[in-house]
Amino acid sequence: MNYNLADLSRKEALSILDLPEAELPELLEAVYAIRKKHKGNIVNIQLLTNARSGNCSQNCAYCAQAHDSKAEINKYDLVAYEQLLRDRYVIREKNLARHCIGLSGIRFTDSEIDEFAEAVKKLKKEAPTPICCSIGFLTPRQARELREAGVDRINHNLNTSRRFYPRICTTHSYQERLDNIKMLQNMGFEICCGGIVGLGEEKTDVVDLLFDVREIRPQSVPINFYLPIPGTALAKIDISHLSAEYCLKVLCLARLLIPEADIRCAAGREVYLKGKEKWMFYAVDSIFASGYLTAGGQSIDDTIKVITDAGFQYRIENA
Repeated sequence: MNYNLADLSRKEALSILDLPEAELPELLEAVYAIRKKHKGNIVNIQLLTNARSGNCSQNCAYCAQAHDSKAEINKYDLVAYEQLLRDRYVIREKNLARHCIGLSGIRFTDSEIDEFAEAVKKLKKEAPTPICCSIGFLTPRQARELREAGVDRINHNLNTSRRFYPRICTTHSYQERLDNIKMLQNMGFEICCGGIVGLGEEKTDVVDLLFDVREIRPQSVPINFYLPIPGTALAKIDISHLSAEYCLKVLCLARLLIPEADIRCAAGREVYLKGKEKWMFYAVDSIFASGYLTAGGQSIDDTIKVITDAGFQYRIENA
């Protein structure tokens, strides 16, 4: 198969996910050429701060913070500015690429956004490192305020395909997510948009998700590989198909479909791709360090070592 096709069809994309393992090295080499063309041998590292945890009104089946989740997590409103600043100092000290800040919930009052915007202004004065926020649905007024405060990028994942979406969430729609992203793009935000693999979807859903993400043309595409969380609706979901080889094929497909974006291997990489990091970086140029909202992760120093041991470099971005 010609992996340098400018425009893969859905059938061709599905064939990549069905690729025999014996052909995976050829795929990785082809994808690496594309990755190197657009991203060189650089890997960006992001730190994720969970700035508001739990008590969400939504019923996303995968999420420990969902309103019907029984997962044992810490629940709190907006953290003190000092906590955000501590993470900011870590980012500056370690020369990480971006500070990602997540706030649980789908909608916020103007006063809540006012408070958060003030914190962002202070953070940007401390260091100019770019800030990305995962912050649900914003009104135009709220989005404008965060943009003026210094938020550079908004994360809003589609998570899965339009077809499968009602199976994982019924308190808001797939179309609402698309509409929110379009509004934010029109206001000048960069967009981070990806999904979660391993929620019980079919391979065709993974293909459809990535085609929809391609239409959005985001700057960053995070791919999460689901780790079942006790207490959530998907606590007992079958993840036996999430082999390292399958995960690599998903990452390769993301690179082929959205070649100029940052392709980020997010949650699950420490489990599913442990020992395969070199091959992961053939497609991926971005990863998180130190955890994912309610779950822990690899330390920053260990993450840097994984990158350098694989023969890649980690980059200082606007720091």
